[in-house]
Amino acid sequence: MTTYAYLRVSTDTQDIRNQKHGILEYANQMGISDIQFVEDTISGTKKWKQRKLGKLLEGMGVGDTIIFSEISRIARSTLQVLEVLEYCTSKHIHVFIAKQNMRLDGTIQATITATVLGLAAEIEREFISTRTKEALDAKRKQGIIGGRPKGPAKHLKLDKQKDKIIEYLSMGLSQVSIAKLLDVPASTLSDYIRRHQLKTNSV
Repeated sequence: MTTYAYLRVSTDTQDIRNQKHGILEYANQMGISDIQFVEDTISGTKKWKQRKLGKLLEGMGVGDTIIFSEISRIARSTLQVLEVLEYCTSKHIHVFIAKQNMRLDGTIQATITATVLGLAAEIEREFISTRTKEALDAKRKQGIIGGRPKGPAKHLKLDKQKDKIIEYLSMGLSQVSIAKLLDVPASTLSDYIRRHQLKTNSV
């Protein structure tokens, strides 16, 4: 049985230290040793399956354990947190959350908790589905047709970041570096620069 500790890495070094400290302190209280730390640098807004967390959980087996410093480190949306916990329960992976002192480890209490979490996830999905359908119906009644407009988009995702992009390009930063700073795919940035014919000194 292997124990992993998942850290969602930010640009704040102190934040990472706090996560590690909280996990190690909790592990010491629980008598857990030989922890393998996994650091994830991708934005928490990405779906959990698109992050290292998804690959980590996919490779874990029955009886393995994963420790989070707190619930907010799992994901930034309630639904994604519930999906992760539900997924771990289905694979019989033990989940410990240090700050909230929460344990899903196969005990009767944990099984009850997992059942409630699964129900909560289903309710959340139903609410989202219902709200989406209601919003679409309201738009249709107003004569608004859904879907992506034909032709090039008038407003692009990076329009609000245009001044920053120009500044970074003038500093000689590569498009790859700029994309990381803005937390967008390099292809999205490259397309934006091309469309707006922004001057670039490097690729």
